[in-house]
Amino acid sequence: MRPALLALLALGAAVAPGAPAGADTRPNIVLVIGEDMGPDTGAYGCKDAITPNMDRLAREGALFTRAFTHCAVCAPSRSGMVSGIYPLTWGGQNMRSKVINPPAPFTEKLREAGYFVLWPGKTDFQGIRERNLADSRELLVNYGNRPATKTAPPKQPFFAYINDTVSHESQVRAGDDAHARNTSALKPSDRRDPAKVELPPFYPDTPEVRREVAHYHELVTAVDYTLGRVLTYLKEHNLEENTIVILTGDHGRGMPRFKRSPKDTGTRVPLIVRWPAKIAPGTVREDFASWIDFAPTALTLAGAPVPKEYDGHCFLPTAANPPKYVYAFRDYMDESFDRVRSVRDARYRYVRNQAPGVDEAGQVAYQEVGQTMQALRKAQAAGTLTPVQALYFNPQRAPEELYDTVTDPWEVRNLAADPAQATKLAELRAECDRWVAHCGPVGEMSVEDLVKKGIIQPRDEKYVERTKTGKVAEDATTPAKKAGKKANK
Repeated sequence: MRPALLALLALGAAVAPGAPAGADTRPNIVLVIGEDMGPDTGAYGCKDAITPNMDRLAREGALFTRAFTHCAVCAPSRSGMVSGIYPLTWGGQNMRSKVINPPAPFTEKLREAGYFVLWPGKTDFQGIRERNLADSRELLVNYGNRPATKTAPPKQPFFAYINDTVSHESQVRAGDDAHARNTSALKPSDRRDPAKVELPPFYPDTPEVRREVAHYHELVTAVDYTLGRVLTYLKEHNLEENTIVILTGDHGRGMPRFKRSPKDTGTRVPLIVRWPAKIAPGTVREDFASWIDFAPTALTLAGAPVPKEYDGHCFLPTAANPPKYVYAFRDYMDESFDRVRSVRDARYRYVRNQAPGVDEAGQVAYQEVGQTMQALRKAQAAGTLTPVQALYFNPQRAPEELYDTVTDPWEVRNLAADPAQATKLAELRAECDRWVAHCGPVGEMSVEDLVKKGIIQPRDEKYVERTKTGKVAEDATTPAKKAGKKANK
């Protein structure tokens, strides 16, 4: 949906406090992403969160309670964000498939509008070209274990992308030495006791699982330290008043039944935005905002035209016409095939499973090396999974699922067969049909047909090898196994 022209003009004409006459007063934008990080912050009510900077940002700006991405794995999620178009439309739906004629990144138009773009982080865009992505690959602030290469403020107005990989799936399962390095900035009070962390009902209660859940929360705190450095940088350089700070994650936490899941655990993300004098402190937004909306929002703020083919809407400082639904899909997750389409309204999630005989867990070698996944597999083999845990491994999934996210936040009670929900089921089924039709036939093509028709290049040979061996090329299991042995001693 294209933003209203009057709102566009008003934003373009805004004057920052104290700005000299004739200065370009359009806001700077800083986008901070915690990779594989769900809405697990204190402001969202997470019991295990130590996130003072994220919580401060929420107090000083707006917290979005219904923020989502369209795919719960990084490359399709990121490619939709940077293109402003659902990957199903142009062939980018399968994890790390290189599209031959992809759309352009929105930052090209942002640069044409006069913004200075810094993009030092991850570029995992399903083939979207990077030649004109950014003006600079320099860091705005230090994050993770990377040294800052830029100390002076960039040319204004600027758009700065900061993607902190410290919370990534690979780091959740990392060995003790790597985890100590990743969390070296944490204070003793930031540490989480594995015995006390909250476990979702679809996990077995084992020391290995508790260790990874505790690690995850400490890594979120490490991302919080990165956000703190951003806020300090802006204050030190007198940039606070005219800079929008956006904190989000690319999908749910990097653990089984979160990452790669088309349900809320995989697609719901944190979204906290501070914009002084434009967004009232302590605002709570319950309208939908999603990763497909970042491109039209950034261009609107820059006073640039929004391409008619963009799928999202501008949600800042408010949304003129907030959507009634958000959408998600799941196709190839690395080497593991699936086909799921999903629609969510303010309360209910509809899931359409289109791959008979495929379970929700899949067979993703990169996921299988984690201790939580190994604990689940062990319980599966032993026949000790609870009925809720066993749902993850059920190859006879119902063709349709319907969940009440208010009464069933973990989405484990399928209401699709409940006569009392027939009207809601029909509504969301029809909306799913409409969205799939909107995305077009490319979204429903097999990988083989996408290659034959010249839409994508043949998929990476490493996925073929993983399908044969069930293993990743790198020895990712060693540190986790060593750490697991220590935990069991």
